[in-house]
Amino acid sequence: MHKPLNLHPVHGPSGFAFLLSDTGGKILLALLAAVIVLVPILNLAVPPSSPFHVSTFVVSLLGKYLCYALLALSVDLIWGFAGILSLGHGAFFALGGYCMGMYMMRQIGTRGVYGNPELPDFMVFLNWKELPWTWYGFDMFGYAAPMALLVPGALAFAFGWFAFRSRVSGVYLSIITQAMTFALMLAFFRNNMGFGGNNGLTDFKDLLGFSLHSPMTRVGLLMITALALALAYALCRFIVSSRLGRVLVAVRDAESRTRFLGYRVESYQLFVFTLSAMLAGIAGALYVPQVGIINPSEFAPASSIEIVIWVAIGGRGTLYGAVLGAILVNYAKSYFTSALPDAWLYMLGALFILVTIFLPKGLVGAVSATPFKGWAISKRKLEAAQ
Repeated sequence: MHKPLNLHPVHGPSGFAFLLSDTGGKILLALLAAVIVLVPILNLAVPPSSPFHVSTFVVSLLGKYLCYALLALSVDLIWGFAGILSLGHGAFFALGGYCMGMYMMRQIGTRGVYGNPELPDFMVFLNWKELPWTWYGFDMFGYAAPMALLVPGALAFAFGWFAFRSRVSGVYLSIITQAMTFALMLAFFRNNMGFGGNNGLTDFKDLLGFSLHSPMTRVGLLMITALALALAYALCRFIVSSRLGRVLVAVRDAESRTRFLGYRVESYQLFVFTLSAMLAGIAGALYVPQVGIINPSEFAPASSIEIVIWVAIGGRGTLYGAVLGAILVNYAKSYFTSALPDAWLYMLGALFILVTIFLPKGLVGAVSATPFKGWAISKRKLEAAQ
């Protein structure tokens, strides 16, 4: 017999009070709050000679990790709770990054190598005579910032509209998402597209008038990224804890049965897929100022597959597990690419295989299965009975 689907809303705390019962989420939000408060102090107020000083390099590296964590969170939202395995989410991340990169390129102006007040250096080098229409408006932050959400969101909406209405799912959907990001990578490699070709966009000077080389700016970007991750986590937790989230889980576990119950499955899938793409676009927009470059390699299918590995290692369907996986894997990547550069990809593959075989629920699932966790649950039940 099939397990009955329970799609009735949970009558629990209203608003965001549901976070009080989310232990992993509370730990994550507390750590992000600590990052926002402590890292600026340790970087700007503590002298470099102190062992407690956090260097600007570490600040930028941590900011990059948090951008990856936000990207992994967006993938876990659709894969862990809606069963949509996207192997092309790197495309939405890259599009958000390009939108922010285009704004910062327009801000260079006469400070570029060729001193052209309107055209970026690569366009002058390629003998472009005028600015392409795709660059119009990107000299204003008020235009570029919304486009970092709207461009990935519009692509995801258009893609999902046709895919989900055609009832494409499973491995077939994964394959066409991978084809999508591969096609975009090939397109952005072309110089005549007007996005810098294989070199991409780089040599940024400032953001909103603040020098990107200033420690204050680096710290500010880290704080904004940590805040964005915290808000995105709260939003995702709110969604998956609501009636909408229960429908998404039902779609994941039994799509046909959910459809037969009268739910417009494609509408739920389209909504969460578009939202996930917009979160990925935000991650890309925050990533580019901290890294200093965006190029077509971000569209590479291998990059999107790596995102899925982060989520699988951390723990699919937990949200905070995706954040943990992204940070741990990228920290290991930073270390081993310098210590063992030739063996890093083999180690990543081996790690994914081992986790899949021995820890199918990821690192978070392994921790949840410990005797201490069972003792804690029993204690709560005993307290409730009393």
